[in-house]
Amino acid sequence: MDREILRDLSYGVYVVTTKKDNKNVGCICNSIMQITSDKIAISVNHDNYTNSFITKSNKFAVSILSKNADLSIIGMFGYNSSKDIDKFKDIDYEIINDVPIIINSIGYIICDVTDKMETETHTIFLGKISDCKKNNDETPMTYAYYHNELKGKTPKNAPTYMEEEITKVQNKNTFVCTVCGYKYETDLDELPEDFKCPICGKGKEYFKKL
Repeated sequence: MDREILRDLSYGVYVVTTKKDNKNVGCICNSIMQITSDKIAISVNHDNYTNSFITKSNKFAVSILSKNADLSIIGMFGYNSSKDIDKFKDIDYEIINDVPIIINSIGYIICDVTDKMETETHTIFLGKISDCKKNNDETPMTYAYYHNELKGKTPKNAPTYMEEEITKVQNKNTFVCTVCGYKYETDLDELPEDFKCPICGKGKEYFKKL
């Protein structure tokens, strides 16, 4: 079975958020689909703290990221847990209809959960749109762009995660972030002391050389 064909399905990069008991939570999702004119479906891993909060609050919001989005947003919401840190501490956001919305986004969709389906690893939430707004005409970030152009990796909790082989470019040294999997290719034998991962923001001590 050639699972590479699954990479040819179209995905975006979104921040899914919700709120319960005055606590804001969120995570990166790439599997979101419009079902009807007023309903969308999202897939959230059981291990994501956000999953349980959506179940409790029965609502969620989707902020659509653009190609120009600050990569620290992906690093914060994709490679950290809301159980451990406040992901919104250094993020510009606003509360709309009692859910947090990422300000630096193309726009948002807010939904009330109307149904859900469980798989072995993920919950598929069906939501009826209660509010939505387009902020600008920037180009949405696709997973293909994030993966191929920005060299970003897929979090293990994402529906599209697959084990990947890491290949070395000839005459280049490759350093891999042990947190998010970002690959940095350079002529240098060592990374600069002030080097930080553009995806998750971790320093050079989190990188290993192939």
